[in-house]
Amino acid sequence: MSMTLTEQIKDEAHRLGFQAVGVSRSTSARPEAGHLKEWLARGYQGEMTWMVRTAGKRSSPALVLPGVRSIVSVGMNYYTEDEPNDGHGHGRIARYARGKDYHRVLADRLELLAAFIDREVLDSRSRVYVDTGPIMEKAWAQRAGLGWIGKHSNLVSGQYGSWLLLGEVLTTAALEPDAPAHDLCGSCTLCIRACPTGAISEPYVVDARRCLSYLTIEQKGRIPKELQAAAGNRIFGCDDCLEACPYNRHATASSEPGFRGSAPTLNPDLQALAQQTAKEFQTAFRMSAVRRATYEGFQRSVAVAIDNDRSA
Repeated sequence: MSMTLTEQIKDEAHRLGFQAVGVSRSTSARPEAGHLKEWLARGYQGEMTWMVRTAGKRSSPALVLPGVRSIVSVGMNYYTEDEPNDGHGHGRIARYARGKDYHRVLADRLELLAAFIDREVLDSRSRVYVDTGPIMEKAWAQRAGLGWIGKHSNLVSGQYGSWLLLGEVLTTAALEPDAPAHDLCGSCTLCIRACPTGAISEPYVVDARRCLSYLTIEQKGRIPKELQAAAGNRIFGCDDCLEACPYNRHATASSEPGFRGSAPTLNPDLQALAQQTAKEFQTAFRMSAVRRATYEGFQRSVAVAIDNDRSA
């Protein structure tokens, strides 16, 4: 029996190195748009003003790609068994940023997947995103069956736990959609209790202004004094709510070599980082997502970590 177009696309996605792939129709109802509107109204986006500016596009993919019919969501497992050194004098970098910048790892392969779709579907148009555009990628991934949005607001996969990096191909091709994933969090609140700053204000709602991932990456100003101690030695991102998830108990290591950590990201020496120049920072993290924090922002987080280390 010959494969359907959707099956061919999934097969190609797997061949390109994506572990999870699913399809959703862009024309279906989008209740998450109301959730976004309420979240923005509370000011939980903090300094991420672009989220307000692009709210309309986030709620309507047709404003991103006119004529869009389907969204192909993909996920790549980034879990590694590398063990960082959390001892005295060392900082901690979030797991996703310990290897090569995930944008680089996923984007080229997504472009190849989009080209495959456009070759197979006459006159189709496609556009790809890897956490770079006004796309509610977790909501579309849930709709495509890759997993469900957990109480920490991140995607949870029954097979890969919390360790999937997401990307999308928006396409004008009409593809057969997958069944959406069901929420399997149940009564579990481990992620909420694990958050060191209480940023998960209620199940499925995160106040970014208190989230250490936001505070060490997106926020340009100083980390609020009342939250500095909770930051501990985290200098780029925070995995606490993800690591608490029971669905990570059977996580398997990624086969993608680009996600393996290196000495500067697995065992970052706080004093050495504090002495870096801007040029040295750019060189050391040239291929890393850590550059997102900017030199000034990274130095701020390193200084907080050093203060916490001294008082520990």
